[in-house]
Amino acid sequence: MDIQISQMSRSDRDARSAAPASVMSREQLVLQLSAISGPTYLQAGLRALADYAGASHYLLARCDFIQENGLDFVVSSDWPFDLVRRLASELTSGYGRIGELEKCMSLFQPSLASLPDDIELPGGVGRQYYALSLNVGRTRFSLMLLARESVSLSSERLRDIGLLSGYLASCTRCFEDKLERDFDLTERELECLFWIAEGKTSDEIAMILGISRNTINNYITSVMRKTATKTRSEAIAFAVRNNLV
Repeated sequence: MDIQISQMSRSDRDARSAAPASVMSREQLVLQLSAISGPTYLQAGLRALADYAGASHYLLARCDFIQENGLDFVVSSDWPFDLVRRLASELTSGYGRIGELEKCMSLFQPSLASLPDDIELPGGVGRQYYALSLNVGRTRFSLMLLARESVSLSSERLRDIGLLSGYLASCTRCFEDKLERDFDLTERELECLFWIAEGKTSDEIAMILGISRNTINNYITSVMRKTATKTRSEAIAFAVRNNLV
């Protein structure tokens, strides 16, 4: 997945932080989103949602990638890049501590967390950030918002943008490409994936399916290529995350 992080100058970020809270109505927001088009559709749409909520910065993350290495979990963000890189480990560990029910409920009850004191923030931006999750098909995303100091975001508006963020994510090319890759597995490849998840070796799967060991290995290699995984363990983890087994 391509990381789409917009980098801005400090003056731009400070100016944004000093902007007044949005008074846009829900109907105006929907009209604005309907009018957005082109390759920057996702970024422009998220910016509109952040403005509607009164937030200064947005970060959209793909939750099934959060616990992996790197910053591939970032779908789109206008948080300062150094801040995202610095927070990667904190976001990973924090997400791992949240229970499944809490993750599902966060759309209706957005959580509020604080950034570490040693992190440098754009001028005027508070240390607390809001997080809410949304599902697009089988994939869960998390939207994290920064706000100006002494500004509290409306729970009602956060629920609105949680729902509309799902609409935006479902319309992006990066998600569609990933979705096609995730489930572009043949019946035989899915069978092999199921059996390796059961702990079977290539020889055992070959005996079960009545085909050669080399053919089984070819199927498994194809599965790992299509799912962008490097080992059988990674392929199994991918299958579990995406409800393939």
